[in-house]
Amino acid sequence: MLHIILYQPEIPPNTGNIIRLCANTGARLHLVGPLGFQLDNSRVKRAGLDYAEMASVRQYVNWSDFRAGHPDMRIWAFSTRGKKPYDQADFKTGDGLLFGPETRGLPDTVLTETGSAYCLHLPMADASRSLNLSNTVAVGLYEAWRQTGFEVGVS
Repeated sequence: MLHIILYQPEIPPNTGNIIRLCANTGARLHLVGPLGFQLDNSRVKRAGLDYAEMASVRQYVNWSDFRAGHPDMRIWAFSTRGKKPYDQADFKTGDGLLFGPETRGLPDTVLTETGSAYCLHLPMADASRSLNLSNTVAVGLYEAWRQTGFEVGVS
């Protein structure tokens, strides 16, 4: 199973889209707080449609709480500051794909903890600043899923 980790997500429809994505790929979604919305927000539900019941979603108070529960998880951070293109990562079953909040990205402390060798970016045109969070998660997750043989995880 692959793990999607959203660090302090802010926009409900993005999280709803990602819930739907995780339900359709068998990935587990980890929401690291504080969240910028209530998980029962109608915009989250609308974007996730009826997939919320099919997705495995876990919520954490903060980054320390998440890391305490997953000390051995190998984590790939996605950031516009990453030096390695996402398709050059060697994804394995059980890996976590970490994405930051929509308006500010991952903080330096988290990127330092993850390590520069595990900091990835998606190529973009030179004048671009960033991609939509749910689009970035979809690209990263599908590449990791492809590399792991499109396995659908259990538990």
